[in-house]
Amino acid sequence: MRLEEIELWRDRGEKTPLIIRGEARIPDERRGTVIICHGFKGFARFAFFPLLAERLAQSGFCAVTFDFSGSGIGRDRENFTNPVAFTHNTYFQELDDLDAVVAEAKVHDWIDDRYGVLGHSRGGGVAILHAARDPAVKALVTWAAIASTNRWAPEVVAEWRQRGFIDIPNARTGQTIPLSIELLHEVEQHGETRLNIAAAASGIRAPWLVLHGDADETVPASEAERLASLSESATLSIIEGGSHTFGAKHPLVEVGPVLEQVISKSVDFFVTHLGM
Repeated sequence: MRLEEIELWRDRGEKTPLIIRGEARIPDERRGTVIICHGFKGFARFAFFPLLAERLAQSGFCAVTFDFSGSGIGRDRENFTNPVAFTHNTYFQELDDLDAVVAEAKVHDWIDDRYGVLGHSRGGGVAILHAARDPAVKALVTWAAIASTNRWAPEVVAEWRQRGFIDIPNARTGQTIPLSIELLHEVEQHGETRLNIAAAASGIRAPWLVLHGDADETVPASEAERLASLSESATLSIIEGGSHTFGAKHPLVEVGPVLEQVISKSVDFFVTHLGM
């Protein structure tokens, strides 16, 4: 297996260029490719993603992990040293990022005419939106995925409108980073159309494994049940005792039985439905 780094610059005229950084784990004999999407306040090297990518590569898949350009994660791939990027991040930007990563993978011949996508939390929602519009996605796995892009209580929205931003705390780093009202405007304008995750779910035809913990403190398991009910190709697996991160903390020092179960189910699913 070899490791290749990814660095894509998306200069769209901003004072601070958008940068997508990541890596591809490429096995000696490739049976398929899986692209992995992190969630809100997440990053490619968070806790379980490197382990998941390693397990996929060991099973013969090229595993591509990356930081969304608006993740806020800097060059060290660990810390939120680019808060401006986080402030102005949006769903459409993340969808564009995912398209860019797929295109880059094709340039390097890491992807042929079929591939798989895995997304966690908000990254699961992005993965669903992407899979619904790209027929080359032949297998989809979501971990604790959101079922809607509109997720804010009325009082939060009211404050957001008044201030033009809301404060987003990060318990891991102790930082508080503002989130621009751009995201709210985007969801209000397109949440029932181009950013409608439920509608996208109903259009998923590829085999889809919906994994969710019954003890998820961030995204209720009812959202997984809703997503799975919308697609005939979906298989729902509720993980007993699973939190939003399936018991994983960063840095990952111990792989608990819940996380091991989720990773094993995911790898086995890709082997069954994506392996050549």
